Amino acid sequence: MPAEQAEYCVEFKDVAKSFGAKQVFRELSFSAPLHVTTAIVGTSGSGKTTLLQMVNALETPDHGSIRVLGASLPHSNLEQFRRSIGYAVQGAGLFPHLTARENVTLVAKLSGWQEAEIEARYQALLAEAELDNEISSRLPRQLSGGQQQRLGLCRALMLRPHMLLLDEPFSAVDPVTRLGLYESFERLRESQQVSTLLVTHDLREARRLAGYLCIMDEGGVVQFGRPDEVLANPANAYVQRLIESQL
Repeated sequence: MPAEQAEYCVEFKDVAKSFGAKQVFRELSFSAPLHVTTAIVGTSGSGKTTLLQMVNALETPDHGSIRVLGASLPHSNLEQFRRSIGYAVQGAGLFPHLTARENVTLVAKLSGWQEAEIEARYQALLAEAELDNEISSRLPRQLSGGQQQRLGLCRALMLRPHMLLLDEPFSAVDPVTRLGLYESFERLRESQQVSTLLVTHDLREARRLAGYLCIMDEGGVVQFGRPDEVLANPANAYVQRLIESQL
């Protein structure tokens, strides 16, 4: 099904996943709507990062089904599939031996884009992230943490993906820099209109950036809804404790 005809960006149905004796998911069912940001929140070990890895076909379920943009996960052409999904992680994950420009544009070059198209897209993303073109020739170690994280977002969006997966991308910087990153992300999200899954441990961040909030605990979803609704009406004692510990 084409992405524009899908009802959800991601659908998990009765998904189970274990790593050896450790069971991460037990019959996980979860759907995230299109064209908005859904924040995945929970304590360490609740399965947040594994959920993103399964959306990107880096991990496969032991049983159950996963659909991304209306289609089942592919068993072949995984590289092409992953290029339709942007991925940004904590610490940006930039290649240390490549310049800022090379980091952002690498996958476009590998995908066969023409140089003029690459340059136009690169410059547009820099402008939206409020990054000066003068950083283009710098290596990651010559950039601030905030600049690196903005570049990580630009790289994730370079190929105009239908989906964006963010794994705690704002947590490795100081609070003032983090506010600037939020603003950059909001501008990029508004201009790109991309469905986003944001993994975070920070409920304040989730409330600011997300249209929907998914609370996970022990491999399952314990509450899902609009942030203000979830925060005002916690479903159980776990969610209540999570809210009280941060807000």
